[in-house]
Amino acid sequence: MSEPLVLGIETSCDETAVGIVKGRRLLANVIASSVDEHARFGGVVPEVASRAHLEAMQPSIERALKESGVKLEDLDGISVTAGPGLVGALLVGVSAANALALALDKPLYGVNHLASHVAVDLLTHDKKFRPSIALLVSGGHSSILKVTDLTSDIQSLGQTVDDAAGEAFDKIARLMELGFPGGPIIDREARMGNREAIKFPRGLSQPKDMLEQPFDFSFSGLKTAVSRYLAATPDYKRADVAASFQEAVVDVLLMKSIKACVDTGIDSLIIAGGVAANSRLRELAAEHLQHWDLAHRVTLSGESSLDWLRRYDGKPIDFALLDTHIELRVQELALLKPHLAPDAIICVHDTAATHPMRGDIDLLAQLRASGLSVVHVPTPRGLTVLGNVPALAQSGGGKSTTKESTHE
Repeated sequence: MSEPLVLGIETSCDETAVGIVKGRRLLANVIASSVDEHARFGGVVPEVASRAHLEAMQPSIERALKESGVKLEDLDGISVTAGPGLVGALLVGVSAANALALALDKPLYGVNHLASHVAVDLLTHDKKFRPSIALLVSGGHSSILKVTDLTSDIQSLGQTVDDAAGEAFDKIARLMELGFPGGPIIDREARMGNREAIKFPRGLSQPKDMLEQPFDFSFSGLKTAVSRYLAATPDYKRADVAASFQEAVVDVLLMKSIKACVDTGIDSLIIAGGVAANSRLRELAAEHLQHWDLAHRVTLSGESSLDWLRRYDGKPIDFALLDTHIELRVQELALLKPHLAPDAIICVHDTAATHPMRGDIDLLAQLRASGLSVVHVPTPRGLTVLGNVPALAQSGGGKSTTKESTHE
């Protein structure tokens, strides 16, 4: 049986997209954006988006067919985003798909927008899909999903209770009069700033929150904190505000995603959606995930902490060298602990012992109660391991694999 040839239509927000797929090969991907029409409003206007979809629909379909070399009668089916999204915008796409399916006498498939973000991974990589945790971050959605099967078993573990991550970027960009869309602009501005200059809050990250809403997000408080800072600091440094705000967003996104992997025992993390293009999110993902045996498909490949330590093959590890290369968060210690030699020492530095984000209220006592040798080091570092680790030379921990997968 030949691979199915399907034309897909997406109109959930401000972009008209038409794709043609044969099996898992993307033959055409045409996008018509109306972002310029929304820029003067500082956000997407549903009615404007709907009219733009009407104007772009037929030219986009014709271009996709031309680029792929496919004729309408060759198609095996039509698919379309059925939700979630802007009602008027969705109506345009669904109506066009219905008309095509009826005229061609082809089956029509309604597709969930959120599941499609995750399914893009299948178009990017030819490996068989396996159970994964998906961090879905875009202008309208911020969710953590447990994906056991793409078509039949997707469970929402948490989502934003107010603004989406991308929406927060847009609103802060508007406050600083940077333009729209805010995500790319703040990303560029942040590269010139100090991300530690301003201590903005991380929503729903206190110990109580991590117990009651461990996988939910909230960015409204962060938005308010930035707004108040700007009002109280007329001579603020724009790059520092952008960098500090961005750090607050991506820090909590990754912290909760990694917790979802640890709590569920799933070792694959997919980051998808428009905000996945953020350079700091990619950089921080590599920085955190290189310490885990996680397959993460969004950033450059990294070496896990177990692989890094295994290279020493039981030899004494120099503290300064180790401190430079690997700083472990408390949650990561659970993965490393089984591989530690009996004489390994856990060195807890000031920030790890007091950082309000990590919920380590009584960190030293917790670690000591677990039977580990613990010392406190008054330096601004993280959590490190010092000592011989001969057990690692024989352990069979896997190496992190990473691939790039970012699609709007």
